[in-house]
Amino acid sequence: MRKKNSIKNMIASMGSNIVTIIIGLAAQAIFIKILGEEYLGLNGLFSNIISMLGIVELGIGNAIIYNLYKPIANNNIEEIKSLMRFYKKSYRIIALFVLIIGLLIIPLLQFIVDLDSVTISINVYFVYILFLIDIVCSYLLSYKRSILYAYQKNYIVNIVHMGYTILLNILQLLILYVTKNYYLYLVIKIIVRLLENIIITIIANKKYNYLLDKDIKALDKKIEKDIFTKVKALFFHKIGSFIVLGSDNIIISKFLGLTTVGLYSNYYLIINAVQTLFGQTLVALIPSVGNLLVTEKKDKVFDVFKKVRFMNFWISTFASIALLVIMQSFINIWIGEKYLLSVAVLMVLVFNFYQKMMRNSYGTFKEAAGIYNEDKFVPVVESLINIIVSIILVKKIGLAGVFVGTIISGLALWCFSYPKYVYKKLFERSYVDYAKETIGYILLFVTIAAITYYISTLINFSNIYLEFIVNCLISVIIPNLILLIVFFNNGNFKYYLNLVKKKL
Repeated sequence: MRKKNSIKNMIASMGSNIVTIIIGLAAQAIFIKILGEEYLGLNGLFSNIISMLGIVELGIGNAIIYNLYKPIANNNIEEIKSLMRFYKKSYRIIALFVLIIGLLIIPLLQFIVDLDSVTISINVYFVYILFLIDIVCSYLLSYKRSILYAYQKNYIVNIVHMGYTILLNILQLLILYVTKNYYLYLVIKIIVRLLENIIITIIANKKYNYLLDKDIKALDKKIEKDIFTKVKALFFHKIGSFIVLGSDNIIISKFLGLTTVGLYSNYYLIINAVQTLFGQTLVALIPSVGNLLVTEKKDKVFDVFKKVRFMNFWISTFASIALLVIMQSFINIWIGEKYLLSVAVLMVLVFNFYQKMMRNSYGTFKEAAGIYNEDKFVPVVESLINIIVSIILVKKIGLAGVFVGTIISGLALWCFSYPKYVYKKLFERSYVDYAKETIGYILLFVTIAAITYYISTLINFSNIYLEFIVNCLISVIIPNLILLIVFFNNGNFKYYLNLVKKKL
């Protein structure tokens, strides 16, 4: 059942994300054509700022989902009901705090956006308030999706979200085409967001009708204490994510301007889409890994981890190299040559993408095991390194410096958290083995990326469409062929090969 749910979750996640990517690319191209680069930069900047308000959530969702695994495994309905009511109350409080903090940020907008340089005719403050209302609405009625995650039914949430994406983009593009009104474009997102949450709530209530019971006991004090312990630790993790993931666009806006934010947002859209597409294959495993950690011994858990990490490496390597080889010609075809960034910036973005993708295998087991408190200060260190190094380097080497700062800050996790709290604590393995395996994977990735990119530069076409097609073929064939040669006799590769044979 665990494997079946994992496969269902992966397929639904992949399908949902493919649809989201295709629609997102089309929508962004039309958005640029109708409203222009500066609107795009403003849209990207405010999306970034608002997403940073997610810090207020403090990881309560993660902590509660972790605590749901055991009562679900034991079919303890009363405890599940108590946890869900606690979750409901928590999210209402969070929505209120997000609203208050979001309103307090309004006076600071003048320091984040250079209002004198904004040439478009728009009320920046009103746009920000619409973004704020959207995130507040995202916390209303959304808590019941957690029960679907904990029961390993992520695929239901993904299918609903796919419908949300299709409907949202159709309505937004119609509004832009007919009215060219950016305010209405944002209002429709709020309405469709609420609709998505209502549908997920109805599905959860129908599948698990005990959620509608009025007779609910107070949450056990021991469980409540465990949640708050994890939440305290997750606060630091949220702070880290807040700065590491949210500061890039703010730094770019402040030092390089809204137009550069707009240029980067095109690359970010594609990179984030690919990261979500492939990353969700592992996020979909978290509930199953949570169940695995509760029911299996360490040797079995480590064996599963090695298989997951191997799959993660193959996917990360292929996806990263595809971005490196295809991105420039794709951007050229998609929105035009004037929206291209330098190859140096692209290379830094690709390596940053690779190291983020490779975090997934470790992060999946770390999150499923509820390891938050042990390394709570690491994200704070990571975020401080990120913001300091990014500001120093953006002044010296420009846009690439922002992302070099992000890569360097990531070493806090790679050199401390993952070896100490995942490799050592969960699997009881040595630091030496961790170092050899991690560095080995990095060196192999860099080698394959260099070979593939060099081959792509040897072939030049005057026709951009032909160049794109050839680059696609190169990025699919070369890295996968090298990986196949290197891992042909590897046990993990044989495991997946046998799995495919059985399915066929």
